[in-house]
Amino acid sequence: MDTRPPETLVIIGSGPSAWTAAIYAARANLRPVVYEGEPSREMIPGGQLMYTTEVENYPGFIDGVTGPELMEKLRAQAIRFGTRVEQENIASVELGQHPFRLRPSYSDEIEALTVIVATGARANWLGVPNEERLAQLGGGVSACAVCDGALPAFRDKVLAVVGGGDSAMEEALYLTKFAKEVRLIHRRDELRASRIMADRVLKHPKIKPVWNTRVVDVLGYDEITGIRVENTVTGEKSDMPVGGLFIAIGHTPNTAFLNGQLDLTRHGYIKTPKAWRTATSVAGVFAAGDVMDDYYRQAITAAGTGCMAALEAERWLAHLGLGESPVLETAEAPVNLTQEWKAS
Repeated sequence: MDTRPPETLVIIGSGPSAWTAAIYAARANLRPVVYEGEPSREMIPGGQLMYTTEVENYPGFIDGVTGPELMEKLRAQAIRFGTRVEQENIASVELGQHPFRLRPSYSDEIEALTVIVATGARANWLGVPNEERLAQLGGGVSACAVCDGALPAFRDKVLAVVGGGDSAMEEALYLTKFAKEVRLIHRRDELRASRIMADRVLKHPKIKPVWNTRVVDVLGYDEITGIRVENTVTGEKSDMPVGGLFIAIGHTPNTAFLNGQLDLTRHGYIKTPKAWRTATSVAGVFAAGDVMDDYYRQAITAAGTGCMAALEAERWLAHLGLGESPVLETAEAPVNLTQEWKAS
């Protein structure tokens, strides 16, 4: 490892929460560096919004904005105020000592006085042909009905929702505001959603359950024309014309690189012990965006938590008298940082 001084603040991620945190931190002279990640099959820098062609519910854009355009604007704004950007993943971290140690994928290990984890959560896809390709093209496949369901492309059409849990019920009910009909596709003959949510869905006149069925292909080249489905009991296959497909089989938070060093919920999201706070179980480490939010999962709420995390990081540093110069004031960091912070 080189001998350069610790970074004051390292932000891991590149979605709305990461760039908002960077904007606030840079304007507060914390000299943040953002590790925005590298493209992979599952994720690309910018997060889930990079798969969204039209964003109509982010404040300030009267005529809407594409997901990639929104992310580029947020990134450029952060850079304008002095944020440094590294196009690497953080492969692993050591949070048991301070300064924290972070290992990028290719470059030298770095140290950080504070860290904001804003790595998001990736949608779980079915893994069938054309699914992710059409999602990236904006061709009628989505993993977020609240994000995309109100778009003109989906209005007054027959739409399909895949899933059997509460999230799928919420997606289906939301789509009834715009769709001609919603077909709820589930591989079993009963839902695993809560009774109250299942009852609401099954009683809705616009929702038609399709039992014992799974999607095996998405049809269409530039945009979806239908789905190929298979009966899980008989094995019979058939084509179902639909104008949109919404995958609602859950999300996986991107926390594997933490290697269990932060407390997580039973679904793998980072715990923030205090309500309306972003501090994690390790003092000096904060979480923002979908990696700690399994409820809202919206761009605007992610951005809000990014703001919160940056403000909390700034106050944490000030409270302990750290980060006020490019060099850590003492060679030995306090061993009781967590106790001091909790006592405050």
